[in-house]
Amino acid sequence: MTRHSDDTPGLEERPMQSNNPVFRRSEEFNTAGAQRQAGYSDPSTWGTGTPGQPGLQTPVATGGPMTIDSVVQKTAIALGVVILTAAATWILSPDVSENTLPADISGLIAAATIGSLLAFVLSMVNSFKRVISPGLVLLFCAAEGVALGAISKVFELAYPGIVMSAVIGTFGAFAGTLAVYKFFNIKVTDKFRRMVVAAMLGVVAISLIEVVLSLFGAQIGLFEDGKLGLLFAVVGLALGVFMLVLDFDFVEQGVANGLPDREGWRAAFAMTVSLVWIYTNLLRILAIMRD
Repeated sequence: MTRHSDDTPGLEERPMQSNNPVFRRSEEFNTAGAQRQAGYSDPSTWGTGTPGQPGLQTPVATGGPMTIDSVVQKTAIALGVVILTAAATWILSPDVSENTLPADISGLIAAATIGSLLAFVLSMVNSFKRVISPGLVLLFCAAEGVALGAISKVFELAYPGIVMSAVIGTFGAFAGTLAVYKFFNIKVTDKFRRMVVAAMLGVVAISLIEVVLSLFGAQIGLFEDGKLGLLFAVVGLALGVFMLVLDFDFVEQGVANGLPDREGWRAAFAMTVSLVWIYTNLLRILAIMRD
């Protein structure tokens, strides 16, 4: 990840290829990248070629091209669904207090588990789906909201005020990352993409191993309150910020290449995943620091 000045070609030099599975499965992102790399930077020059000769096919855009405003609107809708379902889960679940027994919050634990598993499955489907489905994106947001609502209520019981701090920190991280990305005119390189995605997949794999080990009573300690748990949460937070940088880069490229408006849902999904990742890691960091 480097800077480039205003006189640097910037987007025109970068093919729209990605190691990020969310964007790599998008035919429009990759087709547009091939066209730009071949010298077809102006969409009006894209064509099918003359009879008997190979040519580049123009992507079929439905509903107009993707714009910054449309991505903002779709992201706001996605986050709105997460927040509403999280609030509904919080309000509709039984009240908890300092005197609440562990058995009394079994419903919250079940909601968090089921919501997390469903959100994970839907995130895999959305990540590897070539044609993005707004319905599946919103269903993912609803499942994620249920999980976050239950998890947040449990954390709030143990650490009063922690949820609001994590929410403010999450949106602060989003605003700060966006400001740095625009102010310093960040250029995302292929090497940076590969490093971030590889690190993210590694963290997910290690987390799954930790979950499996916990079922047999053997844990590494990644999710505990010790120094290792704090380090793991900090690494997760940093990766979430880096994923936001990748999200911003692809939105910028997508708008520049005139991708179909429906691809805004793919960008909204990616940013929602990044923000949820940041929020959950912030919750853990704040909880460990209070301990």
